[in-house]
Amino acid sequence: MFDVIYLSFAALSWALVAYKAAAWFRDRGNADLGLTCVMTGGVATVFLFSAPSLYRGFDRLVGVANLAMVFLYSSVMVFAAGALVLLLRWTAGEGEAARARVRARARAAVGGVAALWAVAIAGFAIGRPDAVEHPRDFSTAYTNSPGVMLFLVLYLAIFGSSLAGLAALCSRYAAQLGRSWLARGLRVLAGGCGLGLCYCTFKVVGFGLSWAGHPAPWLSNGVAPLSASVAALLVLTGFALPAAGPRAAAWRRLRRLSPLWRTVTAQAPEVTMERLRWTARWPFADLEWRANRQMAEIRDVQRGIRCHVESDAVDVARERARGVSLDDRQLAAVAEAVALRRGLENRAVGHVPSHGADSVVVTTGTSPDSSGTAEGVELAAEYEHLALVADVYHSPLVETVLTELRQRSAVSRP
Repeated sequence: MFDVIYLSFAALSWALVAYKAAAWFRDRGNADLGLTCVMTGGVATVFLFSAPSLYRGFDRLVGVANLAMVFLYSSVMVFAAGALVLLLRWTAGEGEAARARVRARARAAVGGVAALWAVAIAGFAIGRPDAVEHPRDFSTAYTNSPGVMLFLVLYLAIFGSSLAGLAALCSRYAAQLGRSWLARGLRVLAGGCGLGLCYCTFKVVGFGLSWAGHPAPWLSNGVAPLSASVAALLVLTGFALPAAGPRAAAWRRLRRLSPLWRTVTAQAPEVTMERLRWTARWPFADLEWRANRQMAEIRDVQRGIRCHVESDAVDVARERARGVSLDDRQLAAVAEAVALRRGLENRAVGHVPSHGADSVVVTTGTSPDSSGTAEGVELAAEYEHLALVADVYHSPLVETVLTELRQRSAVSRP
């Protein structure tokens, strides 16, 4: 069971590494992206060597029992060193002098971690007294071995200090970034680092209990590894959210906007751009670009049909919507759906009212300008508004208002 769990996590982690590496190769000057790629690779390697079968198989291949634990913890050190460098970079300040200082400090930090870890590995080599494999109980099997204890204590000290610093910094920056996906990712990353600190605490407490003659293998070999695994997943999620979050949001927008976009552009195909690019490639490619294009093309259609919409059509739709006790957002969506459908059907028959609408865009809290774009509305709010328009586009209320407008228009024509 542990093999399946850890290897599955490893596969997901390496997929994230590949994704981040591809992004880094496209933007080689982004040192922070490169660091997170390396740190993600460290976490992925931890999951890989945590699989007991692979752990034992590696040791059989090299002929040294428990050497896989050195590779596993060395991968954690890669993460820790990357975290220390990130801390230095994010607190460096501005200017070339500050960047030069952080480069020197980063080299010193990485060198310090490497030196301490070399001492830890020497302790492992000296203190490992037998050839028995311990993939699940390594920290309790060698409690009385000073060399292995040096290895473990240095590991926990380096790892814990890097986690504490990274958690504090991520929390501070997340508080400054509002509700962005980057802020969400930093909060999740801080949570993962906090849980990683719990793992370090559980291990230290387990050592203390063993030395006091009250061993607690359930804590050292059960609770601690479980907390470390969950912490690693949170860290990976924190790294992934800033990139995956906007794409997931764009995919949801596409799914909600596509029915409305297909309907309106089918009647005004001249506004569409690069339709083949959207369908000939992988469906998850260019999600944000496609979502932006869909919204822009819907707005282009709306600008083109203003003269075909009666100037009071929006007011009539608002009045009927108020009669069924809709909230402001739903009312605005119904009014815009009515204006859009009315403009398209009037244009289809060539009817131009004597008094056309200034705009067919209806949003809450702002007044639409003459170009049909609501000023001061955030992009996410505008997407949500258009998605609501798509939801009510064929609703019975919209049909009722359109029927009234058609009847009134038929009566007024000679």
